[in-house]
Amino acid sequence: MFKNILGFVLIDAPHSALNNAGADAGSRTENTVAVKVIRKGRSVYPYVSAQAWRYWWRNALVEKMGWNVSPIIRETKIAFTSANPFEYPDDDVFGYMRALKKADGGTLTRLSALKCSTLVSIFNSVPIDDFGVMSRHEGDPVPFEHQFYSTVLKGIFSLNLDSIGVYYDTARTGFKNLDENYVKKPEIEASIQRVGAAKVNGIWKLPKEERVKRAKDTIGALPYLYTTTKSASHLTDVTPKFIILAVIEGGNHIFMNVTNDNSDKPLINVLALKQVLTDYKDNIISDIYIGRQEGFIDDIATELNGIKIDGKNIQILSPKKAVEMFTSVIEQHIE
Repeated sequence: MFKNILGFVLIDAPHSALNNAGADAGSRTENTVAVKVIRKGRSVYPYVSAQAWRYWWRNALVEKMGWNVSPIIRETKIAFTSANPFEYPDDDVFGYMRALKKADGGTLTRLSALKCSTLVSIFNSVPIDDFGVMSRHEGDPVPFEHQFYSTVLKGIFSLNLDSIGVYYDTARTGFKNLDENYVKKPEIEASIQRVGAAKVNGIWKLPKEERVKRAKDTIGALPYLYTTTKSASHLTDVTPKFIILAVIEGGNHIFMNVTNDNSDKPLINVLALKQVLTDYKDNIISDIYIGRQEGFIDDIATELNGIKIDGKNIQILSPKKAVEMFTSVIEQHIE
């Protein structure tokens, strides 16, 4: 059974416009920018797409962890990365798809080892329409509008530890990461030699130290996420203000439903969290790391500190310290 890092985050968005949907055709002015929302009946839930979240994450890996990311190649109406997971850790962690001539390897695909949800508002939050004008020029002012909201966004992610640095050539979608002809290309051969990868029982594998580094970097980048979207007007800190991290045997994300969707209740349902930790304690193979920023959801602090699960250690820390302590033990779970 695969080993996965499971993560749950809350991002405080008190005055934010983090992921825009483009022009709003039904607005009062011609140049109106709307935010992305999900509608359930009369309720409105702002969200940030998984693509945007992954974009922030990749940028943090470049700027904080020094990752050399795969160059993007554009051909007519399609674009793709180099599909070289030996050389570029983002091709390894974020996955790829590239169609080549059969003689060069054919169609190569790799499922992302890092899987993310969208970041969705916990509770109903109707965006505010903000009206402004551009008036520093001569002549009539130019009106414009944009939307923003005040909410808390929740998201989940998983990182497959058994997938990082491991590549197959099986003729199955998502598992044909490489091909015999492809690995003979001079640039791929050079990358294999440089990183010290080896093929064992038909599977390519990076050295353990490189696999550990990529996993630690991926999780370690979380306290450094940032976005420039509408930062001139809103400047939202998108680092997690609450986080749960654990390693589990299996693929189901047990932390998906540990929030209350009623703004009159605490954001985290501590009883629900305790229940899933108890129910799945035999599948959780690491300590459970919970990070909470002081000043954020202080109303659950006492109850959170009181969680006890037989046979499990629960570490209650700040979000940054929780990430740092968790990354220090990742190596124990990579073979």
